[in-house]
Amino acid sequence: MRGFVYIVGAGPGDPKLLTIRGLECLQQSDVIMYDRLVNPALLNHAKKDAELIYCGKEPGKHGLIQEEIHRVLVEKAEQGYTVTRLKGGDPFVFGRGGEEAAILRQAGIGYEIVPGITAGIAAPAYAGIPVTHRNHATSFAIVTGHGRAEKGKDFLDWASISHIDTVAFYMSVGNISHITKSLISHGKNSNTPVAVIEWGTTDKQRTIIGTLQTIATDIKKYTIKNPAMILVGDVVSLRQDIAWYQEKEFEIC
Repeated sequence: MRGFVYIVGAGPGDPKLLTIRGLECLQQSDVIMYDRLVNPALLNHAKKDAELIYCGKEPGKHGLIQEEIHRVLVEKAEQGYTVTRLKGGDPFVFGRGGEEAAILRQAGIGYEIVPGITAGIAAPAYAGIPVTHRNHATSFAIVTGHGRAEKGKDFLDWASISHIDTVAFYMSVGNISHITKSLISHGKNSNTPVAVIEWGTTDKQRTIIGTLQTIATDIKKYTIKNPAMILVGDVVSLRQDIAWYQEKEFEIC
């Protein structure tokens, strides 16, 4: 008898932001395959005899590569196990959940998608910044900004992005200079506020505020590193009025 796979969004970092459905999946699974940015506290909800498989990827320290993840997912399900594929944020927002679901469908394995809270909305919320606001922003986009122009990997439509009120950039800290220059050159005001939220929704959260003109320098000054969310738009100015989360103090290096 074949097993079943739950593709579950673990949320942005705070373990309490896991959905109730996601919790149910963890509690009943025989195998849990989890990514690097999944809060380890969530694994405490697993059955005592559950098999935990780390699938994280980070520079120079790769866990299971994507093709191997596909193989193990199918293999465990074909062996009759109930599997939870636990992914940071939402599995269908830059999480490759769509690819994994397609592989399961091809293999004839049943699966369920369990959405999660994505960092592009949650990290700004914890920093006191709404991504939309009646007086400031009626459009919102989330994009990956790590594509390097010098490597021919920048496929973003900067002209269109520059006209969106609020833009959340995932995985983009190392490419911030290119991002800011591209937005400004396509018409975005250089004084547009920018927030960078490091380790959003966790006890390590730090937020810096700058503008398109200054933020690249600010990131270096405060040694901000991934995981970090970059939010561009006038809504960033609202942080001074509604910030609520107690953040980690800065140590300037």
